[in-house]
Amino acid sequence: MLFHRRTPRIVTAQEALPGRDRPCFPVPERHAVLGSPLMPPFPKGLQTAYFALGCFWGAERLFWQTEGVYSTAVGYAGGFTPHPSYEEVCTGRTGHAETVQVVHDPLKVSYRALLQRFFEAHDPTQGMRQGNDVGTQYRSAIFTVDEAQHREAEVVRSAYDAELRRAGLRECTTEIAPAGPFYYAETYHQQYLHKMPDGYCDLTGTGVACPGVS
Repeated sequence: MLFHRRTPRIVTAQEALPGRDRPCFPVPERHAVLGSPLMPPFPKGLQTAYFALGCFWGAERLFWQTEGVYSTAVGYAGGFTPHPSYEEVCTGRTGHAETVQVVHDPLKVSYRALLQRFFEAHDPTQGMRQGNDVGTQYRSAIFTVDEAQHREAEVVRSAYDAELRRAGLRECTTEIAPAGPFYYAETYHQQYLHKMPDGYCDLTGTGVACPGVS
């Protein structure tokens, strides 16, 4: 409750919960929709990207429905606590964002096209929230696996920020940071909206198109 009484902020490493040295739950071997593995190693030639855009249930569905995506999984990234649980992440005391791991074939869908899908699917102007979901775990973020991804994410963010301003909206608050450890979420979160088609999804875009996709 402490984090809902004022503007949420990301905890420091010293403030973060201690976590644990190993996962406390199993990860499913196969994607419930695509039938592909959730964990590496993945087939040669595929690439991995990490996106945080609010509640990861709807965010994961967005990407598994994207042509050229081989596998998706939900988990926690951008924080400090090793191997956190969902309950710990929701306290705001791990530093993590609810994140989707997207494994894609770059010959079928480029990283830039995924960035476009990311920006257009949510409202990246809200800081530490998405709609009614408030907290640092719901922040907009792109976690990059190499310098090429980082540069491309910054270019697209800058272009989209200009479009948002042109439309009279606030600045883009999307965080871009190197990808650290990705901790898989609990089994029931994986492909949640396939298992529960009427489940909660608060994914809403601004209606502003993201330019410059090749």
